[in-house]
Order: sequence, then structure tokens, then C-alpha cells
Amino acid sequence: MYKELTSNEFENEIKKNPNAVILDVRTIGEYNSGHIPNAINIDISSAEFADKINSLDRNKDYYVYCRSGGRSTTACQYMSSIGFKSVHNLVGGVLSYDGELV
Repeated sequence: MYKELTSNEFENEIKKNPNAVILDVRTIGEYNSGHIPNAINIDISSAEFADKINSLDRNKDYYVYCRSGGRSTTACQYMSSIGFKSVHNLVGGVLSYDGELV
């Protein structure tokens, strides 16, 4: 199971959680056009997506986003289904995010 977070909740949690891993599941082009600081890019549409997700540490807290929330919801569902315990989805994606982008 994963948790849905508003922009404010998402931003507050990633700032206060030293165990947070920010995961951007958009394309590399979207990522390069502006992303949340310290985000790791793993494109959900890439052939390597499942392998890259499976290589991640399941004991960390994952904060996942995309452009508008659809792809990140799919990624969160997948991560939860394979045993990730702490997965959070940014409702509305980066379009709804009020924090800083780099």
C-alpha cells in the first residue's frame, strides 16, 4: 500500500526525513527540464524500469512523482506490490508541486 500526499505534505516529508529517496518517474527530457532537488530519475516507460526498481533498497522511504500523478500512481502500485513498505505519491505530480525545482 502507498500513501497519497499533497504538495505541502510531500515537501515537508522530504525535508524532514533523512531516509527519503525522491523518485522522478518521468522521461529524462522531462527530468532535465526541471525536477525536485536530489530526485533520482527512473523513467517508468523505459525497458529497464522494473530492474532498476528491483535494485532499490526496500527499507528506505520513497517519494514518487511524475508530471501530473498518473505514472507515479502506477509506479507506487508496482513498488507496493513487490514489497516496498514506505511509498508515497505526489498527488497532481510536479505540476502541483509548490516547492523549488532545479
